[in-house]
Amino acid sequence: MILKGTAHKYGKNVDTDVIIPGRYCNLIDPVELGKHALEDLDANFVKKAKAGDLIVADTNFGCGSSREVAAVALKGAGVSGVVAKSFARIFYRNCINTGLPIFECPEGVDGINDGDAITVDADNGVITNETTGKSFKATQFPKFMQDLIAKGGLLRYAEQRLAEKKAAKEGAMHDRAAT
Repeated sequence: MILKGTAHKYGKNVDTDVIIPGRYCNLIDPVELGKHALEDLDANFVKKAKAGDLIVADTNFGCGSSREVAAVALKGAGVSGVVAKSFARIFYRNCINTGLPIFECPEGVDGINDGDAITVDADNGVITNETTGKSFKATQFPKFMQDLIAKGGLLRYAEQRLAEKKAAKEGAMHDRAAT
């Protein structure tokens, strides 16, 4: 999976309360949530962000309350992934569960400025700053987790696996009936 977009860079300890303010947590539509992503940190984020753009942040991104809607709001805003020096553990897991690609890469964060064009080769964990030509190696997820994220998160992954098992079982029953 290749992600390409503009970097929107933020500092340390960006918490879930500013990723999606609590007053919007009653919304269930990801696009509606996305309209309010980061508005208390950067009032112009949703105006300047385009589909496919990436968040780049310092340490402890996603700290604070354990609201899963923070990852959903970023996806709803069109964010294709987040590159940070480190993530709060609950946010990290919520990103995997919702299918939002995240990449831990301290050197990449230091080598990317706000507004830089970046490309992320998610399969190989390589982040390239297209503006400067420099590449960085992110901590890579195991293949299973890459598949889970690529399929859109835990729920979609499980639904697909169940459908595959059902199809295989039906195929085996059909084969036995034919013999």
